[in-house]
Order: sequence, then C-alpha cells, then structure tokens
Amino acid sequence: MQIFINTYGTYLHVKDDMFEIKVREDKKQPFKVNHIAAHKVTSFIVSKGAALTSDAIALALKHNIDIVIVENNGHPMGRFWHSKLGSTTKIRKEQLKASLNEVGVKWIKEWLSVKLENQADFLQDLKKHRKNLHTTLEEKSEAILNFREKIMQSSATDIKEVDESFRGWEGSSGRQYFDALSLCMPKDFNFNGRSFRPAKDEFNAMLNYAYGILYSRIERALMLAGLDPFVGFMHRDDYNSKSLIYDFIEPYRSYADRFVFRLFSGKKINKNYFTGFTGGVSLNEEGKAFFVAPYLEYLDSEKIRYKGKLQTRLNAVQLEAHRFANSLISEQ
Repeated sequence: MQIFINTYGTYLHVKDDMFEIKVREDKKQPFKVNHIAAHKVTSFIVSKGAALTSDAIALALKHNIDIVIVENNGHPMGRFWHSKLGSTTKIRKEQLKASLNEVGVKWIKEWLSVKLENQADFLQDLKKHRKNLHTTLEEKSEAILNFREKIMQSSATDIKEVDESFRGWEGSSGRQYFDALSLCMPKDFNFNGRSFRPAKDEFNAMLNYAYGILYSRIERALMLAGLDPFVGFMHRDDYNSKSLIYDFIEPYRSYADRFVFRLFSGKKINKNYFTGFTGGVSLNEEGKAFFVAPYLEYLDSEKIRYKGKLQTRLNAVQLEAHRFANSLISEQ
C-alpha cells in the first residue's frame, strides 16, 4: 500500500508500534485518526506542510518503507532510505564504466527505441476509433517510427558522439506525438505541445503530476536493484540530479500518457480540479484527491503481460531494473 499525505497539517507518528495518521481538513473539526500496520505499507508520499516524527521515520526504515517528500506538482524532492540498501558496489562500478562507453549507448538506444515504439503504438490505438483523424494519426505514427529507426541505426563508442542527435530525434518525435494527442482531446482541453514548469494547460498539469509519481517509483526500483540514480548515461550532462531516472523512465512514460489521456478523453476531468496562476496551471488538492487513488491502482494492481506472465506495471519496472543491473555485471 502506498499512502499519499497531501493535506496541510497532517501529522504522522507511531502509536502501539503502528503508524497513526491524524488529518484535519477543517480547523473547526476534530482530527480524523487512522492506524495502519507497518507491514501493510510500501511507501509514504508526503507533500510539504505535513509533520512526521522521528519515531515514524524509524519505524518506516525498520520495515524498508521509503518516505518520499514531493513538491506540489508531485516531483520528488528527496526521500528517507535505510542506510543498508543491500546493493553491491560491483554494480555501481560497472554502471559508471557503462556511462563512458558503448554499453551506455546500447541501453540508451534500447530505452529510446521502446519509448518511441510505445508512442507510435498509442497513436495506432487511437486511430481505430477516430476515422476523421485516420490519415493524420497514421502520418504522425510513421514519422515517429522513422525517428526510432534513425536512433537504432546509430553507432558510437561514447554517448557524447550521438547524444545531440538522439535529443533532436526524440524531441521531434515528441512534437509529432503530443500534436496528435491534442487533436484527439475534447475541445475544451486541446493543448499546444508539452509544457513543464509551469504547465500551460490542464492536460500538461495532470501529466506532470503523473510523471512525478512515476519518478519516485522508478527511483525506488533502481535503488532496490543496486543502481545509483545519480549516474546516468544520456542525461548525465543535462541534469545536476538523479539522471539515471530520466534515462530509465523513458519506456514507461507511456503508462502515465495513456492513463491521463484516458481520463480526459473519457470526459472525467473537471475544470475545478485545476488552479490557474500567472503563467500556468496546476493540479489542486481536489484534483489530486481525484487522481491519485485510481492512478496507483493502475500502476500497482492492474496486470499487464510481461515476458509471458501477468505482472503489475511496477513489478515489470522492477524486473527490468534488475535485468539492467545484472547485465552490467555480465557485460564487464
């Protein structure tokens, strides 16, 4: 169970060796109190404005429960981890070597290839029920696959030899992709390309929040596989942060894309879920309350087919993280 704490003033502490969460949504009302056994919790996602006791942090660490502190847009700021993660330094040494040679190039090609293939597949799915956009979606899907082919045909012994080309092709693919998604949206929610900080429209505001949650889960998967989130390959020079997350997440962005798009296209989104401000739009507390539970159900419980077996999406991510880590040792 992943627990989101996003109500200002929420208090998390320990009572009788269980987590006790006190929430008061209205100052005039008494606290609502919930007790949760530690073995039922996998992680706490905590927004700014909540209070945690050291006893609660210690109980979480004892049970290998990570506590993630997130910004208002869902992007992780930091987290509490047990000091003994159980990883091997051998993996991290080989990860660092791979970031400087052809092994890193191979993995970036694979991750970007899957990302672009997922984008094209999504547009093909949308084409089935949109006859008026059939030609446009087909053209954009083909354009994305052409960029994918360019990436796959590239060769280099160091990512620096091809990273600018990869970014250009990935960016061009993204413009084709999000232009297509906008055409398929209800008219009230059409948007003009991707926007990050801040989001310029409701779709991007919710998508950014979905990505933020996914970032925290990707980081967890990498850490549990013994990898260093700070040692990336293609994003190494672009981010003074956990760059491997930005590399590794690429094939899984489609999870967030499809889920968020489904909410908008299914006309389940209310304008009241968003708050406008100078220069942008953000998902407000009502919107977060609407979004989080079904999104976590989609990631943590709903099954997909992975290598011939049914797995949750995040179990598949974890297995891929272990596959990546194990390959670094075997490829030395």
